[in-house]
Amino acid sequence: MNLIKRNEDEWLPSVFDDIFKNDWSGGTSNVGNIGTRIPAANIQETDENFFVAVAAPGKSKKQFNIELDNNVLTISSEEKLEHESTDTNGRFTRKEFNYTNFRRAFSLPESVESEKISAAYKDGVLEIKLPKKEEAKQRAKRMIEIK
Repeated sequence: MNLIKRNEDEWLPSVFDDIFKNDWSGGTSNVGNIGTRIPAANIQETDENFFVAVAAPGKSKKQFNIELDNNVLTISSEEKLEHESTDTNGRFTRKEFNYTNFRRAFSLPESVESEKISAAYKDGVLEIKLPKKEEAKQRAKRMIEIK
């Protein structure tokens, strides 16, 4: 299962991105990575449920917001990090900050039992279970006798 997106068809831009989005002085650079990264999502349907898996490694479950409004499921996250290094005189020698967020929205079919939606975060993947309404579940195949 591959959750991380990378456009392999466009090799030229990715080569330039790898070269120019690097801090050659040995530090960390956020050039080109500022603001929003949209995580990949896998959607699976079974007879009983829909499952949405969102790749979001390095986060905690407290950093996610999951909302349901008018059959639109919205998953969002926001993170602000600051790191400051000072010398003995209290002057800045280095100050870094990072801000990342994302928002994904999915229109749900009418067949989803909205009151029974559940979510779990494990091993960097947010998994959302969307149970189907009883009338939407596929019935087992049965043979009908001909009289």
